This record gives sequence, structure tokens and C-alpha cells, in this order.
Amino acid sequence: MQQAVSAAAATAPDWLRDIQSRGRAAWQQTPMPTRKTEAWKYTSLEALKQPFAPGSRNVTATDVSDIRFPALGGPTLVFADGQFRADLSSLELPAGISLVRFEDASAEQAALISAQLGTAVLPHRHVFAALNDATLADGVFLQVDAGITVEAPIQIVWLTSGQSGAISMNQRLLVSLQANSQATVVETFANATTGGTPFTNGITELLVGRGARLNHYRLHLEQGNAVHIGGVHARLDQDSLLNGFHIALGSALKRIDVVVDHQGSGGHCELDGIYLPRDREIVDYHTCIEHSVPHCSSRERFRGIIADEATAIFNGRIHIHPQAQKTRAELSNKNLLTSNKAEVNTKPELEIYADDVQCAHGATVAQLDPSTLYYLRTRGISKEEAEVMLSYGFINELVEAIAEPGLQDYLKPLLARRFSRDSRLTRHLL
Repeated sequence: MQQAVSAAAATAPDWLRDIQSRGRAAWQQTPMPTRKTEAWKYTSLEALKQPFAPGSRNVTATDVSDIRFPALGGPTLVFADGQFRADLSSLELPAGISLVRFEDASAEQAALISAQLGTAVLPHRHVFAALNDATLADGVFLQVDAGITVEAPIQIVWLTSGQSGAISMNQRLLVSLQANSQATVVETFANATTGGTPFTNGITELLVGRGARLNHYRLHLEQGNAVHIGGVHARLDQDSLLNGFHIALGSALKRIDVVVDHQGSGGHCELDGIYLPRDREIVDYHTCIEHSVPHCSSRERFRGIIADEATAIFNGRIHIHPQAQKTRAELSNKNLLTSNKAEVNTKPELEIYADDVQCAHGATVAQLDPSTLYYLRTRGISKEEAEVMLSYGFINELVEAIAEPGLQDYLKPLLARRFSRDSRLTRHLL
């Protein structure tokens, strides 16, 4: 990690140096999580015990040409191995929004970023946030002005070329929606699985202003040896709305922390997620909805399909503070094991300190229903095809709830291929 810290210090804009310095001091005082750390008891960090070098600036368009990501038609920023690629990006911006890299920020924009960066990351909530600050050399700042509605989705894409060796990449996105504005943001992480051990340390901050509406999609599509330790931290103001969607294909390790903090009454959050590890992959989601003020609501739904010898961890927490009366909150986590060796550790939590609330939570772990499989078999459907159909159906509700049509069009064939290597079955699902 020291090499990445040194590289960031050498290339960062001057105005980021104070943030880096604070990050280095905090990281030096932060103990590395172990299996004895409650929030990491089911997740091993063995994959990080190797030297990581910063991403190369010599990546060409050919190196990432086979990596597909959604074509949504709006402004798109593409990074390859942590380096911005203007040749792969599209920066036609509508009026009323600012989309800028930290490296290119004007003095006024740098002041805005400095004032807001880190304000949504609650103290001690994200262990690796200090490392992100310490290695912060570049990032993306998106601001939507008050009253502006951005029709086309804004996409940030992080690609990993699959070059040999262990490389590290720092991802940072700061989104600020001013009062009564609306926008859709899509983050995509994808890689070539031919080689290498890429490590992404990614943090996204979402500041949703009074009466603003944000649709946020985060696609973790890295596979193979990829390691991703990331976090999404949202702060919701009065009468604001956040619709969040996550999907995680499996890889060597994915650990994603999602924290939503209601700071203004009348706010609402909907959070959906899908995780699909297989082979010996590990996916770990830790979510926390902080209801800090009264008259807010949240609904959270996560679905997992765990295959082969893979492991999934889901920890969902709803925290109702004493002053958060009239809160409504729901949490549901459902898991499907398609192998006797697959494993899931799920822990829904309610921590309530107010007495006038409506809260519910639940978790299930099951296998494919033998009677349903039998029914499909008696209708002439093969065993493999029936298993694929039932697996796809288990998550289809969340896929159909995606409001962005272009994203649905991208994810449906991707998921169909994920569940079946037989092209005939893939066509049947579509």
C-alpha cells in the first residue's frame, strides 16, 4: 500500500494534500480488520496480503476493448486501470450540471469539493476510508444545480485491463444534488478476467439536497481475481428521495458497505441489491440505514444466489435514533443456495430507540424447491433449464423494478449468461 500512497502524493493537486495528510495519519492509526473484528468475522483479507503497484498509464484502448458496459446515451467518464480515458468518454453536459475530475477542478470547484468531501462518511463507519483519503490523487465531482432535472443518466465507468501483476486503483465519486434537483447516476466496475490481481478501493458519497431525487446504480461486474473494498455513503436532506440499486458478480473478494443517513424529515430511501457469487468467490454486503430524524422511511431488499463453494455475507442494520419518531422501515434479505457446499451468513438487525415506529425485518435461506422443479420437469423442461429458470425468477422482481430501460436491457442478457453457459437456455430466458 505504501507505493500507492507515495504515488498519490506525487501526482495529486495541491488542494488535495491536506486531505491526503489526514488520511495517512488516520490510516496509520487504523488496525487492519481480522476475523476477530465483528464486522469482518466472516470475511478474510488474505487477498490483500501482497504488494500492490499503482495502475499503469500505458493502458491502450485495445486492452479494454473487450470489456462491455451499459450504453446509456448520457455523459460518460471512463477510467482504465485508474487513469482517465478521454478517448473512451463522452462529456456533452446539459446546462445546470458540473461534472469534473478533481485534477481539472477550478479554484471554485476545488473549494466546493474540499468543503463537501468526507462529510457523508460517518466516523468509524468505513475502515478503508482513511486509505482512500491517503491515496487520493484524482476523483469525480458531480453537482446538479437547484431545480434542474437531468433526463439522461450520467455514467462513471472504472475498467481494469487484466494486465499481469497486482495493481491498486483508488475510486472516489462525490455527488451533490442541490435543492429540488433530479438525476440518475450509474457507476460501473468491470474487468478483463485474463490475468492480474486488481484491487479497487472505492468510495462514493451522495449528498441529496432538500426535495432532490437521486437514482443511483452501482454495478460490481469484476470477476476472477479482482478485489474490491468499497463503500457508498449517502446523506439525505428534508423531503429527499434516494433510489439505490446494487449488483455484484462474484470475484476473489468484494466487500461493499452501504450507509444511508437521514438528516432531514420526510426523506425516503429504497435500496435493492443482488449478489451472485460462484466457484469459491466471496461477496460481502454490510448495509446500515440511519434514521436520525422523525417522519422518514426506508425499504431495503437484497437477494443472493450462491453457487458451488462460494460464500456470501449480508449484514443489514436499521438504526432508529431516539428522536426519529414516526419512522417506517423495512428490510428483507432472501438467499438461494444452489449447491450443498455454498454458504451464506445473513444477519438482519433492528436497533430501535424510539417508540412510535413501524419496522420489520427478515431473512431466509433456502434451496430450489424440489416440487417446483418436478412440476417443470413434467412439462418437458430439462433439469438444467428448470434450475436456470427458477434462479433467474428469484431475482427477476428486483431487475424489473429498475427504472432505467437501458440498464435493464444490459443486465438481462448478462444475468442470463451468468446462469447458463448453454446458449439455447440463454435465448430461452430472454
